[in-house]
Amino acid sequence: MDIFKNRRFVILAIFGSMFAIFGIKLFYIQLVDDKYEALANQNVIRNVTVYPNRGLVFDRNGVLIVENDATYEIFVIPRQVKELDTALFCQLLDLNPQYFKDQLAKAKAYSRYVPSSFLKNISVEQYASFQEHLYMFPGFYGDIRLVRKYPHNAAAHVLGYTGEIGEELLKLQPYYSPGDYIGTSGLEATYEPFLRGRKGSKLILVDKFNREQGSFQDGLYDTAAVSGSNITISLDMELQAYGELLMQNKKGCIVAIEPNTGEILAMISGPSYNPNLLTGRQRGNNYVALLADTLKPLFNRAISGGSYPPGSTFKSLMALMALQEGSLLPEDVYPCFGGYRLGAHTVGCHAHPPLRDLSAAIQYSCNSYFCYVFKNVIDQDKFKNSDEALAMWNSYLYSFGLGQKLGVDIPGEHKGLVPTPKYYNDIYDVGRWKSSTIISLAIGQGELGLTPLQMANMTAAIANRGYYYTPHFVKSIENDTTNFLDRYLKRNLTKVDQKHFDYVVEGLYQTVQQGTGRIAQIEGYEVCGKTGTVENPHGEDHSAFIAFAPKTNPQIVITVFVENSGFGATYAAPIASLMMEKYLNDTIATKRLPLEKRMIEKDLIHPKVIVSNETP
Repeated sequence: MDIFKNRRFVILAIFGSMFAIFGIKLFYIQLVDDKYEALANQNVIRNVTVYPNRGLVFDRNGVLIVENDATYEIFVIPRQVKELDTALFCQLLDLNPQYFKDQLAKAKAYSRYVPSSFLKNISVEQYASFQEHLYMFPGFYGDIRLVRKYPHNAAAHVLGYTGEIGEELLKLQPYYSPGDYIGTSGLEATYEPFLRGRKGSKLILVDKFNREQGSFQDGLYDTAAVSGSNITISLDMELQAYGELLMQNKKGCIVAIEPNTGEILAMISGPSYNPNLLTGRQRGNNYVALLADTLKPLFNRAISGGSYPPGSTFKSLMALMALQEGSLLPEDVYPCFGGYRLGAHTVGCHAHPPLRDLSAAIQYSCNSYFCYVFKNVIDQDKFKNSDEALAMWNSYLYSFGLGQKLGVDIPGEHKGLVPTPKYYNDIYDVGRWKSSTIISLAIGQGELGLTPLQMANMTAAIANRGYYYTPHFVKSIENDTTNFLDRYLKRNLTKVDQKHFDYVVEGLYQTVQQGTGRIAQIEGYEVCGKTGTVENPHGEDHSAFIAFAPKTNPQIVITVFVENSGFGATYAAPIASLMMEKYLNDTIATKRLPLEKRMIEKDLIHPKVIVSNETP
């Protein structure tokens, strides 16, 4: 019995000790440690996402072209929302009451416990007024958010824009939460993983009046945000802005490339738009307006315009493949009596001096000459049929990057159209077509459709005498350890031997010296170029021009398309020449300022209104 009596005393002692410990702890919490008093006076520990600074974008000369601008954003935690004055809430933030209901319902559907974005892009002044009344709106709080800002109002198609992530992407991207911004187009989309950085979080004490009281546990459980990587791109922003000035009130595009690297110096698609329209509170309204614009300012003609026939600019490549095939010699001459005729097929040609060789045929852009060249390539005895011959012709185009996506580092690239044997077999039936059926391909017409980027890349391959680098924008990524940019260091070889290029390059040089591209001459530089007048069944022909300079060790290649503007020498050639001069000399010669003025002021979009003075 004594044993059990002793056990009872031990058990009572244990329980007594426990009550004593709890009592001392309670005394400490209530009277000694004031942090628990703070917790008692509040009813929330708010988990706030800390958004990182998005990476900045610089041009090739170190000019800042994309930066961040601070605005405020309102968040809501639905379970903490109590009765409030919705009329005052909407008045302070200039909201429609229906928007308030819809957004709150959306937030509840996502989570009653996790914060959701309620309203974005609030100005400092408006937020200051709202914050004075924040105690009246439990469950709501504000935080600073950064939005994109474009100080130069240019290169919208290249830079792209950010937007709120959609529901479908949310399911695939666990990093993001509703209301987060994500790169939606252009470089913002391609380099999103580098630009976005890494989000952090912090725990904030909030009292019953919805007032923040400071960090929980002195920030012990907070995590810091990591800023996104800055990127440097190949655009010359001054050249880009100049090109957009030249293309104002015109439909078309310009692509300029540094041939020995593949870096894109300028990419202009006209009409364009101010990239700042797609930031801020009015972003949605502006996007709808741009989308509805019949001139399609959101459409990047430089990479998505796969319906452009290259026209006579293609003759250079036609000559190169014929030289490589051995079906053409540099001294060969073919007749031209106003065009090429074979049976019922006729391809007209303009008046020009007699031809002495291949270089002269390029110089004067003789259609008849290149129809003979095409026929002799396709009708070689070594081919069993037209299918086999055209497949060979295709392989040359593919080696120059035509008829396929080049892999430029912005989304939306079109592969163009290089017609295959199957394409014609579906139209004419197998064996029912031959070189004369598709003779328009010889001069870059017919079914052939290329993007201006592909044409610029083809020109780079000619300027380099047989190779090209994949066209791209980004030069460097801060702190990149992924080797993402290594793909742009590979030299891509064409199927044409280097020895054949000199004949074609000489023809391109003579085109500018004393041929159809004389207007493209730049004092002090040997410019090589080729005009093109692209047939357009829907209206006036398109003006096209490809060029590079200098002739030896070229620093810039360029392609210009100006829609519905006539001959290649009328608009495309002078615009290309001014762009090259601007890049090479950083200025335009005084004697060429009238040409510059004419190109800038020419409006090819808005029809002139003729007012009659006659009395009806």
